[in-house]
Amino acid sequence: MKFYGGVIIKELQINEGIRAKEVRLIGADGEQIGIVSINEALDAAREADLDLVNIAPNAKPPVCKVIDYGKYRYEAIKREKEAKKKQKVINVKELRLSPNIDTHDLEVKANQANNFLKKGDRVKVTVRFRGRELGHTSIGNDVLNDFAELTSENGIIDKKPTMEGRSMVMFLAPNTENN
Repeated sequence: MKFYGGVIIKELQINEGIRAKEVRLIGADGEQIGIVSINEALDAAREADLDLVNIAPNAKPPVCKVIDYGKYRYEAIKREKEAKKKQKVINVKELRLSPNIDTHDLEVKANQANNFLKKGDRVKVTVRFRGRELGHTSIGNDVLNDFAELTSENGIIDKKPTMEGRSMVMFLAPNTENN
């Protein structure tokens, strides 16, 4: 693996670096030549004034192609960069609540969650139980359901409330219909 300008491409075996005795050869214009010895494949590449590149080293026999390696590597880097541009990074924001939260405080947290959801982030809402509160998990469930109602315009429940240790956790995802 090599690192080129923020893009990682895997390094392929080329020309004399190919260790197989026989290879399945693909010509410069893409036609299948067939299974030939490595020397014949190298001669065909030199004749075309191009490189012999092992594009499928795990195949039996390995598949080699006659191409311009510099151009191939340049295009691979370009494809990787394009794919990276199209990726969308999804952040998960976390909000912590308590089971005995006041309505105004819940509305403030819901407004924060709505802002996160509008930006396209997922929201992890956690209700932490302490001491005797652990015996009243239904109150935490009610708090999370109220929270989901307050954020229903911008988000949908991605993962329903579940207990994880001393906490009850719920995930909200952005509502794609309204955004």
